[in-house]
This record gives sequence, C-alpha cells and structure tokens, in this order.
Amino acid sequence: MSYHSGYVALVGEPNVGKSTLLNALLGQKLSIVTPKPQTTRHKIAGILTGENYQIVFLDTPGLIKPKYALQEVMMTFADEAMSEADIVMFLVDANDRGSVGSLKSSKAIRHLLESKDARPMFLVLNKIDLVKKSEILPIIQSLSEVYPFKEIIPVSALNGDNLDDLKNTIIKYLPEGNPFYPEDYVSDRDERFFASELIREEIFKTFREEVPYSTTVEIEEFRDSDSERKAYIRAVIYVERDSQKGIIIGKGGAALKQIGQDSRRQIEELVGHEVFLELFVKVREGWRDDKGKITHLGYH
Repeated sequence: MSYHSGYVALVGEPNVGKSTLLNALLGQKLSIVTPKPQTTRHKIAGILTGENYQIVFLDTPGLIKPKYALQEVMMTFADEAMSEADIVMFLVDANDRGSVGSLKSSKAIRHLLESKDARPMFLVLNKIDLVKKSEILPIIQSLSEVYPFKEIIPVSALNGDNLDDLKNTIIKYLPEGNPFYPEDYVSDRDERFFASELIREEIFKTFREEVPYSTTVEIEEFRDSDSERKAYIRAVIYVERDSQKGIIIGKGGAALKQIGQDSRRQIEELVGHEVFLELFVKVREGWRDDKGKITHLGYH
C-alpha cells in the first residue's frame, strides 16, 4: 500500500469554520474557536497521521481586506499557506446566502484563476446542519459555476457530518511520499504557543467589540516539570491604551482573575497536569500598526 503525504491549506472568509473543521478532523482541540471573526491570527499546522497517510492541515486567518499592519501580516500567513499547499481547500458557509458573491470577489480565487494553478482546489461547504437538505444541491450548483473545483464536499464540522468522506477524498489527491513529521506529532507549534492562544481565546470570549482585537499575549516564562507534574507560566496581555488595560483587569481585578481561571483550566488539559498561571497586563501603544512590534510579539 502506497503512502500519501502533503499539505492542505484551509482558507476562506472569517467565521466559515476553518478552525472548527481542523479540530474536528484531528479529533482534538488545536486551534482556538470563538464566535468572533478574525480569532485566528497565525498559520497553524495540524497533523493527521494514519496507516498510509499524513495530512498536514494549515489553518489560516480569515481572508479580509487589511486595515492595519497586523491584518496585513495575517494575510501574508494565508498567502504562504496557499503557496505551500498541495491542495487548497476553500471553506464557505452553507448558511450564508452571499457565498457565491464572496467567492467571485475573493482575491485568493482571482489569484488562482490568473495563475492557472494546477493544484487541486476543493470547495468545502460547511455548516450544512443549518440549511434544509433540499437546498444543498442548488447551493453546490451555484458555487460550481464560480471556479472548476476538483471536488465540492458538503460537511458539518460542528456535527462531524461527512468528515470521513472529506478525509478520504483529500488522501486520494495527495502525492505519494514519506511523512513530514513523526507519527505522534499533532502540530508544528509547541505548548508555549498554545498556552498563549488559550489565554487569548478567553479574552475573545469575555470582551466585546474592539478590546479583544487590541490585545495579544506573550508568554514570558514557561517552566514545565514532568517530575513534579506542575507547570509555571508567566504571561503578559498587551493592550494599546490605558483604558483597555482597565477593562481587561476589571473592578478589583475580577475580570483578569476570571480570564486566568478559565485559561488555566484549558492549559491544564493541554499539558496534562497542574498549572500555576500568573497574568499581567501592559500597554504597548499602537502595536497592531507597528510591524517591528508585531514581529517581536511572535507574528512571524
């Protein structure tokens, strides 16, 4: 039996379910998920290894028109993923009646059309649990007229519908080759990175509107002792203004304490034992529009 391995880029507009799909395919939480758009900021590799295959999924930020430097860097990550991938998988929301128009206006689709890219392009119609079954085929027909996709596959990442079919179809198109990573790897990122992401996830869940988008998290210290079954983490939440610092801390420190408690539980699930988490909040003015600061804070 031949072995198949390769990279699959998950791309699409914000909130179409890329991170939810990645987590569902891997069978574990890797990418953070919140109801807010643009939660994903990095290119994150999720590695799925089977008996005769290894699929390296590349989760990417939602495709947008950048308004500031951080978003420009995020779009660079999406472009990198598409250029590296053996298969490009576009996700659309089955419940979004504007999906056809969004695909037609997509910079990524236009780029692929202009480049006459020979790689397989899949269209994954996600969130089919939110539409009537009778509506799915007409939606697929409309989307098939936008671009000659190799495959159009309807799924529900949330409910797990049709994910085996998606996985098997991916394997069919992957090139033959050896695995890129050891079989027990699930990502190219380390626990330090995921700890910062889990803290950021809680910020996105807790606060509204602009505040979460003005924050980022840096792990200043991460000491993990397997012998003592305990990890010590010191993390800094950066904001852009003093007023945001007050919001994150909350009255009497209540908001920051809650973020710490909720993210600590998640990190303990990640590392498999007790975690002592210290959180601090600092102001770094205008960091989202300063590429030097963005790079220093781990966006590279």
